[in-house]
Amino acid sequence: MGSSGFVLALFYIVLLHLGIQRAKGGVSGDPTDGFISLPLNASNFVIQRHYDVPENKRYSFIHGVHRLWVYSTDKPHTPTSKTGPRTEIRIHGYDYSSGVWQFEGHGYVPKGTSGVCIMQLFGASSQATTLAMVVYNGTLSYYLSSVLVPHIYDQLFRLNVIHDVGAGKVRVFINGVLKLEANDHGGTSHYFKCGVYSQRTPSHYMESRWKGIKVLKKM
Repeated sequence: MGSSGFVLALFYIVLLHLGIQRAKGGVSGDPTDGFISLPLNASNFVIQRHYDVPENKRYSFIHGVHRLWVYSTDKPHTPTSKTGPRTEIRIHGYDYSSGVWQFEGHGYVPKGTSGVCIMQLFGASSQATTLAMVVYNGTLSYYLSSVLVPHIYDQLFRLNVIHDVGAGKVRVFINGVLKLEANDHGGTSHYFKCGVYSQRTPSHYMESRWKGIKVLKKM
């Protein structure tokens, strides 16, 4: 088995272990209680990547795992964009402006990936995003202000992000534990993204992997 196959096998083993722990009550509560999971198919996953390379040079979907990678020298996702390099899944078809919405996904960030945003809640009144989760030197943070996980490299984590538009609040759960509650940043239209989006002082190579992506809504 090659190194990539070994890492994927480890990814599945940890995911299974996490599911067993949840079943045993090892993770207290469930942030998805009271929400319904909305249907997703391939058309809902729009891949934004370096516009001048084929998709399979920056993204793969094998055995249920979305793998996304980018280089700091890549071009943006459109010829006219002034933003940094990215390879992201833009969840299409579930843009929202009201209600209580949730993103769920099991993520993985390999060691060495740094200076990158791995998840965004897009849309705000005075900036681009309501929430950005960034990785610098192995630390997962809310923007650069609040540390969520001090050592995120090479471990599977379950991420749940809940946005209550009416209350103007965002909550972040890691492995079922509430890590952050913050005010949102306004805005009239929102959607979810995940992957890798270069930030300041990025590593040359950046990667994240995602499995079990869901969009949920409180009814």
